[in-house]
Amino acid sequence: MPMRTTTAAPAAEATWEYKKDIPERWTISYKGLSFYIKPTGFKHTGLFPEQAVNWSWMMDKIRGAGRPIRVLNLFAYTGGATVACASAGAEVCHVDAAKGMVQWAKENVQLSGLGDRKVRFITDDVFKFVQREQRRGSKYDAIIMDPPSYGRGPSGETWKLETNLYPFVESCMSILTDKPLFFLINSYTTGISATVLHNILSLSMGRSFGGSITCGEIGLPITASKLTLPCGILGRWEA
Repeated sequence: MPMRTTTAAPAAEATWEYKKDIPERWTISYKGLSFYIKPTGFKHTGLFPEQAVNWSWMMDKIRGAGRPIRVLNLFAYTGGATVACASAGAEVCHVDAAKGMVQWAKENVQLSGLGDRKVRFITDDVFKFVQREQRRGSKYDAIIMDPPSYGRGPSGETWKLETNLYPFVESCMSILTDKPLFFLINSYTTGISATVLHNILSLSMGRSFGGSITCGEIGLPITASKLTLPCGILGRWEA
């Protein structure tokens, strides 16, 4: 099902209220990783900080693998996971349909001092890309995906996360190596629960490779109230 989708495609411009002058963009850092931040017209700033827990997990998995690791990052946005995996020594293929997001990811890789790492940037439909990789016989040790809730393809095809996620995960399994390291799914869709992600990974990765599965909410700690701001869910399969 060829689609033009990305992780950020809202319809309306956002309105930002600035309480003081700020630069056009600025940088933030996390565990030696650096990222450009700027207010966009689609209500994002170019980074989802709650993903830091996933970045740390992936970095630990890659460093502890004891072998070269190839990672495929789908719906890859501005490359938070790409930067994290590259910094841990993995070869990364970064795929997103939005040219501007791919360029931003390239800048984040350079900003983190990783310009010499093996990172391949692809501006393309992720479904078509996976199909081509199947035909080419390409293989990856780990796959990351952050699919959108809804999307429409160039010929009117419709992507709906609730019905299309499982078939897409199944198609991605054909480009995994015989000994995959991990498979990570992020979701911000209210129609998908952590239990659904667990079921999808169990029926696909668990059935084929065994391993262990962890699913749950992901969020940001609120310093003042000591509460957690919920920011979505994750599903992790690991060998």
